[in-house]
Amino acid sequence: MVRVFVTGPAGVGKTTLVERVAREVERWGYIVGGMMTKEVRRGGRRVGFKILALDTGEEGTLASLRGTSHLPGVPFGKYVVHVDELERVGVSAIRRALVEADLIVIDEIGPMEYKSDEFLRAVGEALKSDRHLLATVHRRMADRFRPLGKFHVLSVENRNREFGIILDEIMRGLRG
Repeated sequence: MVRVFVTGPAGVGKTTLVERVAREVERWGYIVGGMMTKEVRRGGRRVGFKILALDTGEEGTLASLRGTSHLPGVPFGKYVVHVDELERVGVSAIRRALVEADLIVIDEIGPMEYKSDEFLRAVGEALKSDRHLLATVHRRMADRFRPLGKFHVLSVENRNREFGIILDEIMRGLRG
């Protein structure tokens, strides 16, 4: 089984790379499940993050600027993390992927997501499973995951090359 972790600075293209890999893996007939995290921008300014379940397309709000949402949450810097939404959409998607998917995607494993004990349990379940895993890891948490699989640090200069390398690693794992 293949475990691939991707890290790098904010805005370097980690989520984009994972989306590209997931699409390509699906194109080859494999089932991809799990969750993606996307920035929410208004007027060119980041105002939060949403979560997307890859299998159902269901969306939820991971975090929003303080004072801008009616959803309950846990303060985190200038944001409020909506743990209930993370668990409803993201954790549920990871758990479904543990049963149904050939490749589990977790984007992102980071400090916001660590506000949820259920998220931590779901990540642990994914790491203990026999499923292939592709995950992005916040750069401050990279050392925790480095020993658990193949590790790639993205930069603007290497991201296209890394896409090919990561896709190849995962496809070799899927093909057995």
